[in-house]
This record gives sequence, structure tokens and C-alpha cells, in this order.
Amino acid sequence: MSSNSAAWLNAAFAPLAVADAPIVPPEPGQIQVRNRAVAINPIDRFKQKMGDALYGWLKYPMILGFDLAGEVVAVGSDVTRFRVGDRVVGHATGMEKVRNKASESAFQLYTNVMAHMASPIPSAMSFETAAVLPLALSTAACGLFGTDQLGLDLPTSDPSDKDQTVLVWGGSTSVGCNAIQLAKAAGYRVVTTASPHNFAYLKELGAAEVHDYHGDDASERVTRALQGHEMAGAVAIGAGSTQACIAVLGATEGNPKMAIATFPIDIDAIPDRPNVWTMMTKMVPKMVVGIGGMWIAAKRNGVRTSTIWGSALMDTDLGRAIYERFLPEALETGRLVAAPPPLVVGHGLGAIQSAFERQKNGVSAAKIVVTL
Repeated sequence: MSSNSAAWLNAAFAPLAVADAPIVPPEPGQIQVRNRAVAINPIDRFKQKMGDALYGWLKYPMILGFDLAGEVVAVGSDVTRFRVGDRVVGHATGMEKVRNKASESAFQLYTNVMAHMASPIPSAMSFETAAVLPLALSTAACGLFGTDQLGLDLPTSDPSDKDQTVLVWGGSTSVGCNAIQLAKAAGYRVVTTASPHNFAYLKELGAAEVHDYHGDDASERVTRALQGHEMAGAVAIGAGSTQACIAVLGATEGNPKMAIATFPIDIDAIPDRPNVWTMMTKMVPKMVVGIGGMWIAAKRNGVRTSTIWGSALMDTDLGRAIYERFLPEALETGRLVAAPPPLVVGHGLGAIQSAFERQKNGVSAAKIVVTL
């Protein structure tokens, strides 16, 4: 087998450095993927920016990354779903506390992936297109279908109309694009928010209505549009989304439950390389104010809240429900498309660090991808 290389984070706050990495044989229940494309999520660069304040169980040197697509090069002893040569997309879980293995993270040439967190992709789908899916898809699925979240019915190939509406606040985000499609595939009507230039795209993904989230009256406008509809709950994504969803759910009929997919504070607003003093004076007060304000508003409006952990489905049957029973057929038939579209910003592991900076600058209805 060819040698492996990875984009290593060798110390807190250090830039990524490309160097050799071991190739570890896949365990039972795993496949080994030769990665051809990886996507960048905010949490990847947040770990680099925040040091041990995030994912503190990881030890240096470490490999980051959740999103990958490529070719299967080896399978674990009990894996029957995949064969060598299969083209797949996978959610890498090496950064999770219960896994905590560099060999299972995405930013390298070869990654071991849990077979139930991977799906074959159509022959016509490019690796860079497929790579946008994993963490965003998993996060949306956890928020919508997790028993500790909204607990909605699972998506199927022929869903029945539930006669209920799901609000996805922040529809043009990666999580939002997937939440819209998953909720529709489960039989729910979807109302979402975005900037006007993304309205048509989100309707193509399945949203029944799209509303402009700009303006102090955004939650009032969405509330008026939802009058007469029974709510199945809301998924809150992006700055200001929690307070907006609380206001809407508190003034509409149905399930007053909100699943939150966004940090309670703006990590990018915190100075780089934060020390204990910075954490205590900048981060902690903002968290207290943000979480406290949300808790008070939720109580006043009778809204129940929960926070989504995007990899939680790997430990439940939800992972298999999405990656084994739903996604392969949905991608093949086009019932779910890889969204948002990839924005390829470079090739090779050495391009991942600059991709972090590009992602920090912001994108709209797109996801940063690096090809390998």
C-alpha cells in the first residue's frame, strides 16, 4: 500500500503541518478510505484557534477533520456492505471522545471510517460534491430525528404527509440545506429563512416557503406566515437563530421544541490563542449572557430547547438509519442532493490551512472543499 500523509496539528494554535502518518488496518466494522476530497467545517478551525478549550481530550499531535469522500481500499473483517474500489462518502469520527484516534480523522490520505457512518455514492457524483455532506447531514439528522431532540419520524423513500411544519432558521447553511431535505423526505412541510438571493435554491431543495431573516421584524413575519399550521419543531442555525425560533414557537401551535445547532457565542469574535484570562473575561461572560438570555426567553414562551452534537448518531441506530437505509437510495435517485455545492479552494493536504482562512471569511450556500 502507498504511504500515508496527514495535515497534523502539532501543538495548540499551531498551523497545520503536512507530514507522514501511519496506516492503521481497519478494525471490525470499519472501512479504510483513500480520501479524494475533504470539506472544512467551522469546528475544524475552531479547534486550532481555541486550543484545549475545545475537544480537550485530544492529545498533540492530532489530525482534524470530519468530512471525506474517496475510494475503499480495505474493509474490516465483518464488513459486508462495502468492497475494495467502492466510491463512498463518510463521516470521520476520530475527534470524538469515545474514538479519539488520529487514524479515524479526515485530514489525511487514508482514513478508517465506521462502516455504518458511510454510504456509497453514485458513479456520476464527484468526490468533491459528496464531501460536503457528512457532518452537516449528521447534525441535521440528529436535530430532526434524535430522540433527545425533535424526535421526528425518519425519512423514507415514500413518506406520508405529516401535516406538520418544521422551521429551519438558517436554511442556506450546510446544516440547513440538509435539514430542509431530510425533513421533507420524512413527510414534513418546511419553512426556512435565508437571504433573498438564496430563496430559489432552497425551494429547489424542498422548502415550501423561504423568508428573509434580515430585520428586527423577521420573527414576526415568519410567525404570521405560520399561523394556521401545526409546528413539528424548529432547528436553529446561525447568529440570532435561537431567539428568533423561541419567538416563533411561542406564538404558534404545535410542538414548542427547538434543536440548536450553533455555538452560544461567536467563536470568531474571541481573540486568537486565548489564555485563561481571555477565556474568563471574553468567552465565559458571553456564554453566561447568551445561555441565560436564551433560557429566560424559552421559559417565558414555553419553548423546550436542546443542543445538537453532530456525531451523536454514531452511537445509536440513527447512524444506520441515515447512512445505510436512507442515503444510498436517496443519492442514487436524487431525492437528496449533496448540498450546498462545493467551493474547491485548493488541492493537497497543504491547502487545508488556507482553506481554514477562506472558510473564516464566510460563504453563502456553499461549502469549502480541498481535493486530494
